[in-house]
Amino acid sequence: MKTESVLEKVIKSGRLAVTSECGPPRGAVAQKVIEKAEMLRGYVDAVNVTDNQTAMVRMSSFAAGILLKQIGLHPVLQMVTRDRNRLAMQADIIGAYTHGINNMLCLSGDHPQFGDHPTAANVHDIDSIQFVQMVRKMRDEGKFQGGADIQNPPKMFVGAAANPFADPYELRVARLAKKVAAGADFVQTQCIYNLEKFEQWMHSVCERGLHEKCAILPGITPLKSAAMARYMKNKVPGMDVPQQVVDRMAGVAKEKQAAEGIKICVEAIHRLKECKGIAGFHIMAIEWEQKVPQIVEAAGLYPRPQVD
Repeated sequence: MKTESVLEKVIKSGRLAVTSECGPPRGAVAQKVIEKAEMLRGYVDAVNVTDNQTAMVRMSSFAAGILLKQIGLHPVLQMVTRDRNRLAMQADIIGAYTHGINNMLCLSGDHPQFGDHPTAANVHDIDSIQFVQMVRKMRDEGKFQGGADIQNPPKMFVGAAANPFADPYELRVARLAKKVAAGADFVQTQCIYNLEKFEQWMHSVCERGLHEKCAILPGITPLKSAAMARYMKNKVPGMDVPQQVVDRMAGVAKEKQAAEGIKICVEAIHRLKECKGIAGFHIMAIEWEQKVPQIVEAAGLYPRPQVD
């Protein structure tokens, strides 16, 4: 069954897609969501709305996604298996689609021990691969996981996440293949700083023909400072930040480090544009949304195609 997603239309057109993200606030403050989203208007094809990222309570991705939809943007509803069983997940999916949300990203979620409720229960009624499978079945077969028919099935463009650098590295492509087989239409990756290692991963992805079945969007996060680069390198699990990137950030004056981080980010996009199998970019400017237009323009990804 065909979906109606603008993001899908851009990808199918052969143009490089651009997505970004909007982290909901830690309170009932609709204006904060709208202010962040407005910074991205016209520069991205869809906006990810994170789901209690880093296992900290925030406005729900569902509610924030509706706010984006109301102002004419195209949200990607992120949903984690950590917090809901399959009943609640399927209910939220059809609820979101009722409001016109037709992109989603299926995730496991960060462990509660990393957030502000470390003793919260992990639900994980299904894993992220089963989650992708469930959403695809809802869309293509019009069936709930329990087997009952769905009235007006949710035509979701289904996304998954991939980390090319996590251990064991040799199983990374095989895990992606499972998500593609489950029905992932697109994949957004972990932040890419080790370009050479990512290119090796993409070579293996293309050898298996996975890029022909699923759109791969590498994650790009601009570094604000040398301190951020060191933190990403030493403290964030599954992240691969080469020492040369840290040294480059540390090699410029403190007041110029933000500009250097954006320069590194843009250089990475230009290089990865030449990498076989890339369908676009996911720009995660964490609490730095105002820089996304600058990055998109400098990377030659502007203007965005009009496919509505």
